[in-house]
Amino acid sequence: MSELRAAARQSTARTGIIEFEGARGTVSIPCTIADVSGTGARLQLDWSLSFPKEATLIFADGLRKACRVAWQKRRLLGVAFVDGVASLDEQALMMTEEEQALHRRHIGAQVKGAREARGYTEAQIASLVGVSPEFVSRAESGEVSIPLHQLTHMADLFLVDLDSLVAGPASLALPPAEPHGSTEAFLR
Repeated sequence: MSELRAAARQSTARTGIIEFEGARGTVSIPCTIADVSGTGARLQLDWSLSFPKEATLIFADGLRKACRVAWQKRRLLGVAFVDGVASLDEQALMMTEEEQALHRRHIGAQVKGAREARGYTEAQIASLVGVSPEFVSRAESGEVSIPLHQLTHMADLFLVDLDSLVAGPASLALPPAEPHGSTEAFLR
């Protein structure tokens, strides 16, 4: 996972097609590409039948990406690109620079809100995740992307699911906890 770089998902609401081999040949299903990143996408399908583990996502401009299903909740489908991180050229086709910047700011705000709700400082998170406090500050302001493995680690520390940090409001209903590193937290 260390080779994965930033995987900021952007709400795109673009149309695409998900294609796979069915019992009677190729099946093509229109879908809404709700979120996209360099490593995968979240798709909204108008399909309630079973879905194969692998398929091809076809973007409106013709870009084709082989995908593996990561999760499925009813008609919402999370897919990971089989060939790993999309190239910069592919990512540029998937979403504009403006969309990428907007989503970096969104993720940064989510991370900051979750961090503050759990009582961590930027310096504490930086130390626990293995980055500089300056990186945390820049990531929270949306200046830089947070690599997926670091974002996953942060979600674990904040006790929220990764999807809430990336795609929606963080689930922060839990009461604030003592930050890691506090001896009182370990003595309870």
